[in-house]
Amino acid sequence: MYSSDVEAAKALQDKFSSLKTAIGKVIVGQHEVVEGVIISILCNGHSLLVGVPGLAKTLLVNTIARVLDLDFKRIQFTPDLMPSDITGAEILDEHRNFKFIKGPLFSNIILADEINRTPPKTQAALLEAMQERHVTIGGQLHTLPAPFFVLATQNPIEQEGTYPLPEAQLDRFMFNIWLDYPSFKEELEVVKQTTSDVKAELPKVMTGEEILYFQHLVRRVPVPDNVMEYAVGLVHKTRPNEQGSDIARTYISWGAGPRASQYLILGAKCYALLHGKYSPDIEDVKAVALAILRHRVVRNYKAEAEGLSIEELIKRLM
Repeated sequence: MYSSDVEAAKALQDKFSSLKTAIGKVIVGQHEVVEGVIISILCNGHSLLVGVPGLAKTLLVNTIARVLDLDFKRIQFTPDLMPSDITGAEILDEHRNFKFIKGPLFSNIILADEINRTPPKTQAALLEAMQERHVTIGGQLHTLPAPFFVLATQNPIEQEGTYPLPEAQLDRFMFNIWLDYPSFKEELEVVKQTTSDVKAELPKVMTGEEILYFQHLVRRVPVPDNVMEYAVGLVHKTRPNEQGSDIARTYISWGAGPRASQYLILGAKCYALLHGKYSPDIEDVKAVALAILRHRVVRNYKAEAEGLSIEELIKRLM
């Protein structure tokens, strides 16, 4: 596709700039959120978007799917949703033969809306598909399309009738991305855009084939030893054992696992590429660390009593 990795890296920077411009026609502000989702896609990871209702989480995912020219399915998770409702099921056709009917999971980008509203059985079916990238129905293996990403949303304030994701399942998500309220100026622009009759025309910036190519490019980026050691050292600092830090032993009840180290390096590689560098440094690791670690570290009662958030603890560790 490109004659060299350097040429491909420059092309990726141009594509990233075009993506931000195109998405900005619909999504006002939220630059870090958009960047986080794009990085997770280029790292072949999944993202959990956490924010109160009305912050355009669904619109953001839909917009990204349109500019990437990918199939997009939205699944509204509810307490009565069964695993077969998302994976698909075998039915008897008119000739009395079993026929597999694909569920909405067979798409490139899946928006799992309010994932914490559905029972663990259905959550597990989705998380298995995220990890293995295939589903097994009636003893038959059905491979999901490539590229395949799950962008799940979670409402942090209304917890009645919810089934919170356990830490082991949260670990499957590369990023935990927090969406905050827009500024006054941004909200003014949102209201102007959404109360008029003008619809933005979105260009197709990247294809599925290009995404797969850039995913391989990200993995080919070389990483200096000191950056690798910093990333692994940071994850070790979160563990409240003899290898961990004083902060971890005092305020953390459970630290991050090896998957966090892998994602820190992958995320830093991609972040460096998107910002014009051919190799990541420690600052690139720090740039992605918060979104990668915040759902993998569990604070203890002492941290809660002193009002210390996970973000505050991670910043101290960095």
